Amino acid sequence: MRGNLFAVAVDLVVLTVRDDQLHVLLVRRGERPYESHWALPGGFVRAEEDLGDTAARELAAQTGAATQGAVQGHLEQLGGYAAPDRDPRGRVLSMGYLALLPDIPDPEPANGPTAAFLPVEDVYGLAFDHDAILADGVERARAKLEYTTLAAAFCPPEFTVTDLRRVYEAVWRTEIDPRNFQRKVTSTPGFLIPTATRVTGGRGRPPQLFRRGPATALHPPMLREPAALAHTHA
Repeated sequence: MRGNLFAVAVDLVVLTVRDDQLHVLLVRRGERPYESHWALPGGFVRAEEDLGDTAARELAAQTGAATQGAVQGHLEQLGGYAAPDRDPRGRVLSMGYLALLPDIPDPEPANGPTAAFLPVEDVYGLAFDHDAILADGVERARAKLEYTTLAAAFCPPEFTVTDLRRVYEAVWRTEIDPRNFQRKVTSTPGFLIPTATRVTGGRGRPPQLFRRGPATALHPPMLREPAALAHTHA
């Protein structure tokens, strides 16, 4: 990588909700630069690939998940990162991608570098400029939950309204009024599709299970800090 030549790479911000906290997938680097540092997963774009192809390949390699078909999830382009000194090896243009997935097991170490989902709040000092890419990805996710139905991408194929509310609370770090939330999500056409199944084993009336519907947008949006909906932690 000399002169004006650029290497092109993809870095993935892979987010999930685990134990009511927003988590990000990180890999432990096994080589220089930044050996032993945590970093976002990713890789260089192959000659025959488009950027999206590389992002999908790296996502599948790290998680075994796809964003179409059997696994419910979401993958979108985040933005470009090309500061001259972002990689000590030379000029590398990286395109960030944001992936939202339901909770899945940590990748097996035998499949590659050590990788794990860690709470976003505990992550700092990542390799390269990955702290900035992660911050951009988290903010994109928080914003998109306001005006889209992408919160359901964090859920399994069937879930309760409480499960969905906990996604919003984890991503936004906000407490949400359950009754207002229930009215909002169940009255939005196409957001949730009821199933014939209810959760059993608890007290009281068993909660209804839902599937993600075809709707993609929320009208009106569900803002992060409306007084009628949520009370934000100090």
